[in-house]
This record gives sequence, structure tokens and C-alpha cells, in this order.
Amino acid sequence: MAGRRVLVTGGAGFVGSHLVDALLERGDRVRILDNLDPQVHGPERRKPEWVPADAEFIQGDMRSADDVRRSLREMDVVYHLAAAVGVGQSMYQVADYTAVNTLGTANLLQALVDERGGVEKLIVASSMSIYGEGRYVRPDGREPLNTLRTADQLRDHLWEPRDADGTVLTPAATDEGKPLDPTSIYALTKADQEKMVLMMGAAYGIPSVALRFFNIYGPRQALSNPYTGVAAIFSSRLLNGQPPLVFEDGEQKRDFVSVHDIVQALLLSAEEEAAVGKAFNVGSGRAVTVLEVASTLAGVLGTDVEAQVVGKYRVGDIRHCFADISLAREVLGYEPRVTFEEGMQELVGWLQEQERPEDHVETHAAELAARGLTL
Repeated sequence: MAGRRVLVTGGAGFVGSHLVDALLERGDRVRILDNLDPQVHGPERRKPEWVPADAEFIQGDMRSADDVRRSLREMDVVYHLAAAVGVGQSMYQVADYTAVNTLGTANLLQALVDERGGVEKLIVASSMSIYGEGRYVRPDGREPLNTLRTADQLRDHLWEPRDADGTVLTPAATDEGKPLDPTSIYALTKADQEKMVLMMGAAYGIPSVALRFFNIYGPRQALSNPYTGVAAIFSSRLLNGQPPLVFEDGEQKRDFVSVHDIVQALLLSAEEEAAVGKAFNVGSGRAVTVLEVASTLAGVLGTDVEAQVVGKYRVGDIRHCFADISLAREVLGYEPRVTFEEGMQELVGWLQEQERPEDHVETHAAELAARGLTL
């Protein structure tokens, strides 16, 4: 339904800005709350050129209860996308991640509870990271008792998860019923965001939905941010003539989903009444290895620079996780429209129009190593 007043937290960022465009196009009145984090938007914290003039912009912070309350006034729908993002970084910036993601969401919910009414729908961006490892099956088809990899196993480069009896497990598509087992502070705070929103939504009659995003890529990703999505990180390295750094052996399987399909799911989740109180996977439904991402990007960019497989493990990383999107198809009517190959072509086309990004990947790797967070 068009013509509603919509708040998008994090609306100047990667996903948020694409959502804002779609909302304005259908006739909604949009307000953005964004702190223009320098890690994403640069040290000058400039509002990016893609923030439209006909969207109201509030430069504010989720950690400020006053900023949050001001942004919520007279809103009908709230999309809560603002978050600090980065598995590795979250393991040494614990207080920052918890403040932005968990406390920020608490400020939002507190303001909604205190106002008592007005908001017709609340949608929160959750993450596939909350699962920890994805689904696995034993060769005999049974559920495994264990999927966690030990430090000794990782030091020996035995990358695939094994059951308690040592049986090597086979990855399977991860459905929403898979128990949550966050393995990083970032993942834990995303689980906080999802659970808090759905819990308080049910308690106070605020129709709420959580979308568990898988690995998002597309135009407007922060190319100089070493904690952003792997497609943007690899692209940044290749544009600088440097090999993408691939942890473990590069055969980790992920689900890479275009930002355009993410926006589709966000719009659908605000319209479908049957979605209320539920969490949905949003991905492509296709498993792709990390090495495939690197080779596809190199091919599209026309470079012969090959990925460098470093054979190390980052604390907090998982081996395989790709989406079962059956529930989103059934309830939301969601259907991925952008293939991996089409999406990579679009990403590279956009990249070639940008200034060459600064490459901070090796600095990030050194920070992890200095803290003992790589094996």
C-alpha cells in the first residue's frame, strides 16, 4: 500500500538506500535515520549522492534515545536496518557492536512502547550469521550430534565439520527451523535484534517481521570497508591489482543474493499479514563457493589475478551456510529474480564507474592476527 510514512534506519547505507528508492518510487513518504558511520561513508561522514532530496534525512545515532524518538514521530512503518556489520571486527570491538546493534534496537523498542501506537508494521534486518553453522546431514541421512569444528581440527586444516564419531558431514540447505548458534559477537547481536523485535512486537501488538539476510551484494556497497560483504572486498582487491585473500581452502559454501532481491523481500514483508511474528530466510536458494565468487569477479573484470588461498581460519567464521527459501516463497510470495552471474555483471559495471577504492584488507588481517583471532 503506497502513501504511508516510512522510517528506514540505516537508510543511507547499502541496503537501506535501495529500499528508500523503491519506497519513494511507489509513493511513500520516507524518513532516513543514519549516523553516516565513517567506516562506511568515509572520515568526512558525507551524505552519499544517492540519498534522494525528496527523502527526509536525520543524521542521528541508534545509541541516542533522543535521535531515535525524533525519527519515529508520525511514522506508519519502520524498517530497522541500522547495524554495525563485521564478524571479525565484532570479536575485538565488543562494546561498540553491542551498543549499536543491541542497545540501538532497545532504544527503538522503548520508544515504540512508550508512544503506544501509530506504527502499523516493524521489519527488522536479521542475518544468516545467527545460525552459526548451517544444516548438515550424515551419510546415512540422520541429523548429526555435532557440527562445531575444534581448534585442533582447524590447525590441521581439516575444514569440513565432523560428527561426534568423526564422520565427515554433508552441507544441506538451511531452513528457519535450524537451531540458532551464533559464533561471533556480531551474530549474537543480530540474534538479539531479531528476538527483541519479535518478542516485543507480540507483547505490545506491533505487527513485526524478521528477515534473515544471506550474503548480499550489489551496487553501493562500501568498497573501502574491509568488514563489508565478500564480493565487495574481493572487487576492491582486484581493482587494486591485488589477489583476493581467501581463508581456509575457499570451498566454503554461501548463498549470495542481490540487493534487488533483498528489497523485494522487504517490500513484501510489509504487505503480507501472514508474515507477522515470523522470521524468513532471504537468499537466492543457490550455494556458491568463495573461490567461485573470486574467479567470477576476476573474469568479469577481465583480470588474470587469482585468489590467494591463505589456509587460515578466522575465529567466528563458519564453514557452510546457504538458504532454504521455501518459507519466504510460500508466505511472502518471494522469488529471486537476479541470477548470480547477472548480479556480478551489474556489480562490476557499477565498480568500474567508481574511484579506485582504498584497500584495507591486509590491515584488517593483521588486526585479527595480532589478537590471536586467526589460526
